[in-house]
Amino acid sequence: MANTKSAIKRIRRISKQTVVNKARKSKFRNALKKMNALIESKEKKEALKFLPKLNSELMKVAKTGIIKKQNASRNISRITKKIASL
Repeated sequence: MANTKSAIKRIRRISKQTVVNKARKSKFRNALKKMNALIESKEKKEALKFLPKLNSELMKVAKTGIIKKQNASRNISRITKKIASL
């Protein structure tokens, strides 16, 4: 357990940040699931409409360091290819 004042403050800060990060990660995962569901049901028009929102969500999560930038780029690239092949 932390025994200095600064360490106690850091623990408090980390626990708050963990909640924020979990919420962001959940939002990003839900967006991916929604897009995959649209692709599975072969709704190209809806998927194209949702693509900018997904892109934005992925970049926000990558910018804050929850996932790596390359991971976000790879996801966007793969999803774009899937939509194009519909």
